[in-house]
Amino acid sequence: MAIVSAEKFIQAARDNGYAIGGFNTNNLEWTQAILRAAEAKKTPVLIQTSMGAAKYMGGYKMCKLLVETLVESMNITVPVSIHLDHGHFEDALECIEVGYSSLMFDGSHLPIEENLKLAEEVIAKAHAKGISVECEVGSIGGEEDGIVGEGELAPIEDAVAMAKLGVDFLAAGIGNIHGPYPENWKGLHIDHLTKLNEALIAAMGKNVPIVLHGGSGIPDDQIREAIANGVAKINVNTECQLAFAKATREFVAVFNANEAEYMKKKIFDPRKFLKPGFDAITASVEERIEVFGSANKA
Repeated sequence: MAIVSAEKFIQAARDNGYAIGGFNTNNLEWTQAILRAAEAKKTPVLIQTSMGAAKYMGGYKMCKLLVETLVESMNITVPVSIHLDHGHFEDALECIEVGYSSLMFDGSHLPIEENLKLAEEVIAKAHAKGISVECEVGSIGGEEDGIVGEGELAPIEDAVAMAKLGVDFLAAGIGNIHGPYPENWKGLHIDHLTKLNEALIAAMGKNVPIVLHGGSGIPDDQIREAIANGVAKINVNTECQLAFAKATREFVAVFNANEAEYMKKKIFDPRKFLKPGFDAITASVEERIEVFGSANKA
């Protein structure tokens, strides 16, 4: 399966009551783990790079080539979209030129008039090249690439205005946050999501896929309820980071306790040293895919 834009398989998820996972990558092995899980579960997937991760990995062109090469070398048969996550205007334009198949322009930190104006330009340029577009209104809680939000509820009128620009899927805050959820988190505001979904259908005459950011740590029952009320794409990053850190930390502890033996076996080789962490990412992604209901949808 070639790299594809995401609008068709996310719209199919919206119309049929499941969600597609958008999983952030940070390096070669991370990407392999996500692709391995998606192929095993036979689900479409978005491989996402944040602006920071792309810089760390060597730039957007490098990220695109990495995903494309792995899809080919790993014989991936499920639909895969290369997606920019929380991109500023200039980054969105760069990803259009580089050849990402999907992107998110995040102008939520701007006044709504400016957000809409820049989104309209990004949508026009991306759609001209067959690239799917996600945009955000309001602000998602937590911190993402230096942008901090408190878990606000996205204004419904702003969401409708963004949808009318022709955005393919829409990120709108419903109490979700980036990063680990605090103990006093009150949960998703499903009532606001329901009103948002109803307003979008009324304005557009069709189902509009809604994106849930901060998908790590939300109880499974709330995830499923959100999907039933219009969420068709769910972003996952923190969960994979924590799974990787935990597995790697446990391996380090065992290594330190058996250092002499491990040195003889050359288990200091990073390909062996980091394997438990990447296996943990694969397992985490597979688990989320099952919750999202997208297994066997490719």
